[in-house]
Amino acid sequence: MKKIFLFALALFFALIFLSNSFAADTYKIGVLAKRGPVKALKKWKATADYLSSTMNGKTFKIVPLNFEQVFPSIDAGRVDFFLVNSSMFVTAKLKYGAVAIATMINSRQGQPLTSFGGVIFTSAENEEINSLTDLKGKTFMAVKKSSFGGWQMAYKELLDGGLDPFKEFTKLLFGNTHDNVVLAVQNQAVAAGTVRTDTLERMAAEGTIELDDFKIINQKKHKGFPFLCSTPLYPEWPLAKTKQTPDAIAREVVSALKKMNKNSKAAKDAKIVGWVDPLDYSPVEELQKTLKVGAYAE
Repeated sequence: MKKIFLFALALFFALIFLSNSFAADTYKIGVLAKRGPVKALKKWKATADYLSSTMNGKTFKIVPLNFEQVFPSIDAGRVDFFLVNSSMFVTAKLKYGAVAIATMINSRQGQPLTSFGGVIFTSAENEEINSLTDLKGKTFMAVKKSSFGGWQMAYKELLDGGLDPFKEFTKLLFGNTHDNVVLAVQNQAVAAGTVRTDTLERMAAEGTIELDDFKIINQKKHKGFPFLCSTPLYPEWPLAKTKQTPDAIAREVVSALKKMNKNSKAAKDAKIVGWVDPLDYSPVEELQKTLKVGAYAE
């Protein structure tokens, strides 16, 4: 009887060990779901599948996160890696010890891009708004206060133009997703709005909007950059690891991502060309300091 008990006890602990080993080999990638969780999974699941098939014995899962879930998930260790906007990464780096391991190379209109901006726009029918100063006393919608391309870039551009949106807009609203902002301006629910570059072109390609229905405010041209833009350009989203994630695993992930074929399902679903070593995110940190947002919020 004693032998049976000892055998059962040994089996019990063996199962616990195996369970923990399996859990330890499952890695969660948190993704900022700027267009909602369904679209985030559709876009990034193939990348997780690619890593799972490439890295023997390891499983990767995508965890869509809304803006409010990102930092609690990083802080609590509910994700091992995360893909968020450049400003949120800087905050996670300074507050939670996160480390960028790669920067995505976006694929847009056949061009590889490692930078993006923000675009400020109004309805093409709106004859009252033709410049940043014309926005004074108007209603305005952005994505979220923590959205880099969908608010913070435009916020800095407005301040540089002598306009404080928190004091000089009739109403400043946040639509939670980029699509909501575009549709609000299209329906003239607000006078103007801002989203990240490529949003308008993407929605036009999907047949949701017509580009001719919008007027771009403070338009800037950047060499080699194909999208409508109203701000300077900043480095694209990084993939980062949390401080708890082993460096060895991160190196394996980077190695696999750099080998990703641009014609693979993972690349095509994500609409990227691939990944490069992390870019310099110090300009993003400088923006945070200027605006007193993110890690520098008072």
